[in-house]
Amino acid sequence: KFSRDGKTILISTNGSIIRLIDAFHGTPLQSFTGHLNNKGIPIEASFSPDSQFIFSGSTDGRVHVWNADTGYKVCVLNADHPAPVQCVQFNPKYMMLASACTNMAFWLPSNVEDSA
Repeated sequence: KFSRDGKTILISTNGSIIRLIDAFHGTPLQSFTGHLNNKGIPIEASFSPDSQFIFSGSTDGRVHVWNADTGYKVCVLNADHPAPVQCVQFNPKYMMLASACTNMAFWLPSNVEDSA
């Protein structure tokens, strides 16, 4: 998948590595690991709308999130998917992430306000 600005390409595989490459030169920029794919199935990854984060499904039924620049894992979202999460898409209009296996989960941002 191309990033929104067209400068990078996100490559998902049926293995345990997701790669980010330069769209103009093909130079590897980052590798994302730590998600499970012990079944060797295609696992989809997606950019956040600002291309700062990478979201990927996993055979453990969770969604893994990495910082696109550093490659560090930011968090793991537990949706209790009963099967491998193979589809992850971000809707930039509604700032909503959807993850799916045999069922679908919608991830909405929370509106956190200062209590001070």
